[in-house]
Amino acid sequence: MRLERVPGMFSICKLTDFSAVDLSRPFCFAARTDRECSLVCPMEFAPEAAIERDDGWRAFRVAGQLDFSLIGILSRISGILAEAGIGIFAVSTFDTDYILTRAENYERALAALRSGGLDVD
Repeated sequence: MRLERVPGMFSICKLTDFSAVDLSRPFCFAARTDRECSLVCPMEFAPEAAIERDDGWRAFRVAGQLDFSLIGILSRISGILAEAGIGIFAVSTFDTDYILTRAENYERALAALRSGGLDVD
């Protein structure tokens, strides 16, 4: 399995709605449930009106398009990082998965993932 480092810093936000968000920008992940509206986006595009906002996250992307029949991708990555004491925030899209770690843990995460046998570009 190969991971790619995604450039930039990200924010994780809780919103009342998405009206102030430009979802056409790259790396904007929006989720709406019966209880909340969540957004992951580059820090520079995080809306000022967020109810809660947590800045300073960095991201890895699982390289390539993942087939829905694949099992254990996030489990393997999160297991490696959990053993290293590193928390994650995961986002899945139709094609692949993204794993975010706090910026202060990013280099440790990179080392742990490589030590765990993953190829990280």
